[in-house]
Amino acid sequence: MTFTINTDGGARNNPGPAGIGAVFVRDGQVLHELSEYIGEQTNNVAEYTAVIRALEICKEREWFEELSFRLDSRLVVEQVQGNWKIKEPTLKPLVLRVRELAAFFPSVSFSHIPREENARADRLVNEAIDKAGY
Repeated sequence: MTFTINTDGGARNNPGPAGIGAVFVRDGQVLHELSEYIGEQTNNVAEYTAVIRALEICKEREWFEELSFRLDSRLVVEQVQGNWKIKEPTLKPLVLRVRELAAFFPSVSFSHIPREENARADRLVNEAIDKAGY
């Protein structure tokens, strides 16, 4: 059984008020949605935080299945897979945290998707920032 998890993160004014969103789907059914405000951050930190929170949720709920992450952030996908160098020092511990959490699951994959295929997660990001008053 595979979980498909669309994640997104964003910041207004980069850096600025930031939010994360995730949609957890199994067998075509949405099992959970995540929408959280994370304070003042950059877009890249928000993108990573969305993946980390999604992995933490799967671990907390004991959804120890194959996880297929779909993101519109090529940077996160390529850095987590080890294809691109991590030049920004603040991102290095986030990549390590993703890899540490991913080790709890039988398989974790990351794929880049076009932004229009990630609309639901993007909406959750914006809802979190809006609810925080930004």
